[in-house]
Amino acid sequence: MLRGVASVSDEWAKGRFSGDPLAGVTPSSGDDLGGRPTLESLELLGDGYCVADQLHQLMGRSRFFSDFTREDMEFLSRSLEAYRAQKGQIIIREGSVDDFMLFVISGHVEIAKRGGEGVLKPMTRVGPGATLGEMSMIDGEPRSAFCIAAEPVIVAVLRRDAMVRIVLENPGVGAKVLLKLVTMLSARLRQAGATLLLYG
Repeated sequence: MLRGVASVSDEWAKGRFSGDPLAGVTPSSGDDLGGRPTLESLELLGDGYCVADQLHQLMGRSRFFSDFTREDMEFLSRSLEAYRAQKGQIIIREGSVDDFMLFVISGHVEIAKRGGEGVLKPMTRVGPGATLGEMSMIDGEPRSAFCIAAEPVIVAVLRRDAMVRIVLENPGVGAKVLLKLVTMLSARLRQAGATLLLYG
């Protein structure tokens, strides 16, 4: 197997990246960023009902769900898909074009980007309650970073077509989801603008 992004899972499984899980990983120049969709390689657990209890627990821990009622969460869970990723598996691939966002239900996810010479550079690590991939779900642009399971992880996936159904079938819940997405994107744009002013 090539030593690169495709083998990150094997390297982590052998415990070679304890401490800095991405240290020394250099993606192969032949790695196809637009290749096989990453969700296909994860274990499908079922719809959101199978993680409903964990979703309810996130109501008090996640900013995204802070304004949701239990009834809202029950309705939303019907539109989600739950997946399990093993340590080292790629959940989102930098450069790929997908139609979904996800909520981290359990475990931690490492966010990384390709740096100089194709080396993966860790950016941050997120845990339960975090949202990932919402910008690409909305604008259809390529993913801006890798999301890799730092340990066994369960995520709930919301696809773009499911988002449309939520808005049509339950406008109240749909409005809450859209408002949260707009708020998050606005905050990121302001942060990016502040960074440009600081270093421009």
